Amino acid sequence: MNIKKFIASLYLYHEHAILELSDQTIVDTDPVRLAANYCSGQVDGLIVFDMSQTDQEQEAALDILKEICQSVGVDVYGSSNVRRMEDVKKILYAGCKKAIINIEIPSNVQILQEVSLKFGKDKIICAFDKVETLKNVLEEVQTYSSLLLDMNVHMIREVAELTTMPQIIQVHQLALNKLLEILNISEVAGLTGNTINQNISHLPDLIQLCKENNIRVSSLEARYEWSEFKLNSDGMLPVVVQDYQTGEVLMVAYMNEEAYVNTIKTGKMTYFSRSRQSLWLKGDTSGHYQYVKELSADCDMDTLLAKVHQVGAACHTGAYSCFFNEVVNPESNESETNPLKVFQDVYDVILDRKMNPKEGSYTNYLFDKGIDKILKKLGEEATEIVIAAKNPNSNEVVYEMSDFLYHMMVLMAVKDVSWEEVIRELANR
Repeated sequence: MNIKKFIASLYLYHEHAILELSDQTIVDTDPVRLAANYCSGQVDGLIVFDMSQTDQEQEAALDILKEICQSVGVDVYGSSNVRRMEDVKKILYAGCKKAIINIEIPSNVQILQEVSLKFGKDKIICAFDKVETLKNVLEEVQTYSSLLLDMNVHMIREVAELTTMPQIIQVHQLALNKLLEILNISEVAGLTGNTINQNISHLPDLIQLCKENNIRVSSLEARYEWSEFKLNSDGMLPVVVQDYQTGEVLMVAYMNEEAYVNTIKTGKMTYFSRSRQSLWLKGDTSGHYQYVKELSADCDMDTLLAKVHQVGAACHTGAYSCFFNEVVNPESNESETNPLKVFQDVYDVILDRKMNPKEGSYTNYLFDKGIDKILKKLGEEATEIVIAAKNPNSNEVVYEMSDFLYHMMVLMAVKDVSWEEVIRELANR
C-alpha cells in the first residue's frame, strides 16, 4: 500500500484566501500567512487553487504563489486559470512541485500532451469532478499525467475501476470512520480540502490512528531512543542546526527528552529554552519554523546535527544565521571551493554594486546601460562558449563559462532572481 498524504488546500481569490471554490467567504486577507499556518502542522503538502479570471489577476496571484512556495517547508501544487502552456510554466516557475490542470475544460485536454512533453508527466495533476469526463479522455490522462485530483469524494471507486492511477481526494466534511475507509482504498494517495484545513492541529492524532489501522502515512521514525544519547551535565543534548541546502550552520540549541519527542512527532524543531526553563517550538511566535529534513547523532552520541528547511531567519536578531560575529579570519591564498558559496559571494558583490554604485565598475557600467546591453553581452558570451567548445583544450571553455555566469548573475540582479530560487528549481527537476 502506498504512503497516504494529508494535503492542505488554500483557495485564492482577489489576493485573499476564501473558504472554498463554491464559497467566497474570506478566511484570511493574508494568504501567505495562512499557508504558513496550515503548513506549521504535520501536512505533507499544500494545494493552492487560484481562481483568477483575468491575466492581471493571475499575475498578482502568481506573486502570492511564489511567496507561499518560499515560505512553507512542504511541496506546493498549483492550480490556476490554465489556458495555454505558458500558464503551466508560470505555475512551475513560481516554485510549485506540480501543476494542476482542470480537464473539465476541453481546451486544457488539448494542451495536456504539450505540457507533459515539455515539463514531464510527473509534474502534471489532472483535476475533474465527473467520472464521465475522465472516461472520455482516459488515454490522454494516463499517458501525460501522473496523479488525479478527484474534486468529488463520491466517485473514488468508479475512478478506481477505470484506472490504477493514484488519486488525491478533496473532502470537505466526512466522519472519521469514513476517512479511514477511503484511505484504505489502494488507489487513494491522499486527502485534501477543508477536512484537512480544519483539523491541522489534530493531524498527529489522525496519523497515529492510521498507523494503528495499518495505513501507511508519512511520519518521522526515530532510530534511537532518548535513553541512548549521552547528555551533558544539565541533562541536555546539544543540537547543531544546519541549512539542508547550503550546509550553512544556523544556530546551536538544546533538547530535553520532551523536545526530542515533540520534534519527532511534529517534524518541526523543538528545543528546551534554558533561560525560560520551558519547551520552545522554534517559530511558534515568529513563524520562522524549522522543518526537519534529517537528524544525525555524532560518533559519541552526545550531539545532534539537524538539517532543516529554515523559514525566514534562524537568529532572533533577524540574521539568517546566528554565526555572524567574525572572531578570526586569517588571510589565506586558498579560494572558496563550495560552488554555491562562490556563486552567492559573487552575486552579493553584484548586488552591492547595484545598491552602492562604484565609479569605474564594469558591473555598474552594465547596470547603467540597461537590460538590452546585458542581454546582448549574455548572448555574446553564450556564443563564445560554443566557439571555445570546438577547441580540444577545455581551459578556454572554463574561462568563457565563467564570463557567461557572471553576466547571467548581473541579469539575475536586474530581475531580482536569487540563487536560492534557481537552486530550488533545479532540485525540483
